[in-house]
Amino acid sequence: MKKTVLILSMALFFVASAFAPKTTSVHEVEADIVDLAVNTDFLSTLVAAVKAGDLVDVLKGDGPFTVFAPTNEAFAALPAGTLESLLKPENKDKLVSILTYHVVPGKVMSSDLKNGQKAKTVQGGEITVTLKDGKAMINDATVTAADIEADNGVVHVIDKVILPTM
Repeated sequence: MKKTVLILSMALFFVASAFAPKTTSVHEVEADIVDLAVNTDFLSTLVAAVKAGDLVDVLKGDGPFTVFAPTNEAFAALPAGTLESLLKPENKDKLVSILTYHVVPGKVMSSDLKNGQKAKTVQGGEITVTLKDGKAMINDATVTAADIEADNGVVHVIDKVILPTM
């Protein structure tokens, strides 16, 4: 049991350190949501999708925004061909709809989340928060890393791509 706790603690440290500024003083760094994602290998698919959807400037804006950021593995778990199809220029509207469904206006920290809470997304749909057994879920996605602060909001990493009703 102690080994498991140690291994989990180390894994969380490495995940959290991936978002740490690459400097000795946190006060010298200015990183918006996009910059954080760009500098995080396991969010590279999200970055590619944000670029394809022409949302970089929006997510570099003043905000504040709360972004539920799916990992590369989350995108890879989509049905075969889905991601490739979404990245095509003719499917940009659908891609933007999916990406903006992962964004909530304002800065929502994990301590602000309540079980059963509903939040309206930038896309216009609603997400549902479930708190159970010490885990937070956004719809059917589990939050795997929380409260990663940026200059213009906060990022919570999730293990699935959540899809709006279309």
